[in-house]
Amino acid sequence: MRLARMLSTLTLALVALLVGTSVAHADVDALVTKLTHSDATSRLTAAGISWTSSGGCSNRNNSTCTSFDQVNLATIQGAGVLKRASGCALTITGGTETGHASGTYSHWNGYKVDFRMTTCLTNYITGTFTSIGGGKWKAGSGNVYYNESNHWDVTYYNCGGC
Repeated sequence: MRLARMLSTLTLALVALLVGTSVAHADVDALVTKLTHSDATSRLTAAGISWTSSGGCSNRNNSTCTSFDQVNLATIQGAGVLKRASGCALTITGGTETGHASGTYSHWNGYKVDFRMTTCLTNYITGTFTSIGGGKWKAGSGNVYYNESNHWDVTYYNCGGC
């Protein structure tokens, strides 16, 4: 039974690759590289990206903290690509901590970060990406930037060209 399930999963993944579609959520998560908070902050520092926490903490289970525990590598790489491409100062105000909306491509699952809204960042996003309505802009990579009035909520499906 295990062998049959494994073969079914592998077959689904192979078919998805051949036809260019995505595989089921559980299968996608198995292919995603997760980072620790420490590794993510080291990478952000190296990229020149800062972060802030209203609670002055990094506990993933505290909604007033800003945590990067279990963030996807592609999300952190995508933030670096945004920094280099935009030339803007970037500050992350939300990561993988509890308190955000749930879903497959959520903060908790490592696909999203929130950026402090600045004129530079807003001008870059709205001048470079395609508006898809509802305060959302889509990059050529497929990543989505959502203007939530006081911050940019960004969903990184991939690293955006790293």
